[in-house]
Amino acid sequence: MFYIGLGVLGFVVAYIFDLASLKNIRGIKQLAGLAAFALLTYSTVMICYNPVKYDISVFARVVGACLLVLSLSLLIYSLFIELSFQRTYVNQGVSGKLVCTGTYALVRHPGVIWLAFVFIALVLLYPSKTLFIAAAIWWVVDVLYVTIQDKYLFPKMFPEYRLYKKQTPFLIPTKHSFIACVKTFRLPTMHKK
Repeated sequence: MFYIGLGVLGFVVAYIFDLASLKNIRGIKQLAGLAAFALLTYSTVMICYNPVKYDISVFARVVGACLLVLSLSLLIYSLFIELSFQRTYVNQGVSGKLVCTGTYALVRHPGVIWLAFVFIALVLLYPSKTLFIAAAIWWVVDVLYVTIQDKYLFPKMFPEYRLYKKQTPFLIPTKHSFIACVKTFRLPTMHKK
């Protein structure tokens, strides 16, 4: 239970990151962002190493490994590549640029979808009751977190967010949003200097 609570605390600290961005509080944004990432990562790793595990087939483990690589790649892409790492996580204040293309044309919070698949993959790889419960609780807390972002924080951070909300679904993709995602999706490129 301790590590589950630690993971929940990670989402609370992520909210502090958003408030520090909005209020332009020097240094707190970066510290809170790093702490949120560390808390959730550490608690996930510790629960994955829980000694009480269930037997699972090799096929399920292979599916879990493939799903983990894909979902973790999409999570990193959505949160750290599509959103400018420098502007979003390092610079003071709000990034100033609303991203509404690529995975952000699919849904307004694609990280929630990818994180859910990361948790499913981990449950397949490290099957335990504790991890299953942690994953379910963390996903619910993540949905609550992005609901607060969507309703209260992002409209204050981005003037065009209200229009974006009308054009792009919250968490469940539609046929239209899927097509918009495919049309605007860009693979990262290496720039030569």
